[in-house]
Amino acid sequence: MNPKTQALEILSALYDVDTAQQTVERLWSIFPETPENVEPATPRNDCMLITYADSIQAEDEIPLQTLGEFLNTHLNICGRVHLLPFYPSSSDDGFAVIDYRMVDHHVGGWGDIEPLAARYDLMFDLVINHCSRENLWFADFVGGSEPGRNFFITLPEESDTSAVARPRSTPLISPIHTYAGIRHVWNTFSSDQIDLDFSNPDVLCEFVAILMFYIQRGARLLRLDAIGYLWKRLGTSCLNLPETHLVVKLLRLLLDEAAPWVRIITETNVPHEENIAYFGAGDEAHLVYQFSLAPLLLYTFTFGDSRYLQRWGQNLDTPPAGATYLNFFASHDGIGLRPLEGLVPDPDVDRLVARMHERGGFATLRDSGGQQQRPYEINISLMSAFGGADGLPAYLAAHALMLSFQGSPALYIHSFLGTENDLDLVEQTGRTRSINRRKWQLQDLLHELADPTSLRAQTLEAMRELIAVRNSLPALACEANQTILITEPNAFALRRKSNDQEILVVANITPQPVKVAAGTLGLDPGTYNDHLGDEVTVAKEMELQAYAVCWLDVPA
Repeated sequence: MNPKTQALEILSALYDVDTAQQTVERLWSIFPETPENVEPATPRNDCMLITYADSIQAEDEIPLQTLGEFLNTHLNICGRVHLLPFYPSSSDDGFAVIDYRMVDHHVGGWGDIEPLAARYDLMFDLVINHCSRENLWFADFVGGSEPGRNFFITLPEESDTSAVARPRSTPLISPIHTYAGIRHVWNTFSSDQIDLDFSNPDVLCEFVAILMFYIQRGARLLRLDAIGYLWKRLGTSCLNLPETHLVVKLLRLLLDEAAPWVRIITETNVPHEENIAYFGAGDEAHLVYQFSLAPLLLYTFTFGDSRYLQRWGQNLDTPPAGATYLNFFASHDGIGLRPLEGLVPDPDVDRLVARMHERGGFATLRDSGGQQQRPYEINISLMSAFGGADGLPAYLAAHALMLSFQGSPALYIHSFLGTENDLDLVEQTGRTRSINRRKWQLQDLLHELADPTSLRAQTLEAMRELIAVRNSLPALACEANQTILITEPNAFALRRKSNDQEILVVANITPQPVKVAAGTLGLDPGTYNDHLGDEVTVAKEMELQAYAVCWLDVPA
């Protein structure tokens, strides 16, 4: 079946036949907006840095230029960069977009993104579920003008929305004064982030045009933000509906036709099985966030207990050909707890939340039906989650383990810098997520990095070394096979195998030495090369010091 016919088939499941036919012609007319001279970027390593455009600032400098200089000097170990929303925005640190085709003048312009795109594979956010109430589309809605008058979801105030899955405890609908009177609009995340109505094909076409515009501007990966909430149907959860999967499938089809070097990643902070469903049959996302990994790693190292991580890892499916997981430990958001549903009992989740409270963190809540609210995410900097400087050995061990898992790794800029909780920023913004969104002054940061004994310098050097070794090992490439081994709860082990190398990863997740039976690891007595340290001699047991992680060459 040719791509146009496939697109028509998808659209016919979303809209009536005439609308589907008209829409497919409109979508195909958008393709020429991608210039013929746009070429795929030179392949680079798959390690991704996550950062805001203004995470590092210098007086009288354009933030995007300051960031670029810092990356080129200190973080060029990463081949990919997730440049968090740099568009004009009214709230949520960029995720309430006022203008999708502009760069916020406070951070720079498109000319400042161009050199980054030339050196790194950039990931842009397609903030597709909602826009700012200051967006001109919403002004159209209020005034009853085109094109935005029908871009948003309205419903009677008395509508029964009790079945709708919520990521927040804020109201789902908001009254809006329009020229036609008060109308009630859907806002999943906040009253400043108004959900768009994809049952209107004009909205779909607009976002396809934006997607193509981002490719013109250098995007090589596109992150579909909050994509799971895209399609609404009252009486359902309005989360991960079949129509949402069809939209993702359509975007993948269009990209495969117009820009096959571009990769789609879906952001769906939901339980594991719902999350990986966005691979589809290999025809939806190229990458899916491994959302369960971060809270499982945090639990594992916080309590020295790997049982939940082992059980989850043993049940991981191999991604479809050409697709992979995106593994991360920290990001601009908090550490999501919904991905622990069905994996970790509520009492142990609550135990983790309590420990993070002790370390200066917060937990946000969501509605989970009835009057009950459950923790939705933990807001804390990762270094503070490990107890600060004293927790550096555990912090590095946890990252070594994260880098060992099948998939591509993504690391937040503050994970490289060992940034602690920023409570001053929380007080300034009134948002608990700000705890992990510090804006470094370049001069202060360079001063700390110049001291090799500082937490900043030690963390950055160690993280760079870990990634450099990982990037050099074929067995740790994203497509290499993975087998999780069952060990005692105080350790964790897995095997990774490529065509020409096999690596055994063994980790001590506790502050005491541990011994792991050689038979458990499938090791014969002998001496093995450890890519993270000296040679390791194994007899009946393998001994690991506190928070030691080994990447051992083993016979294939």
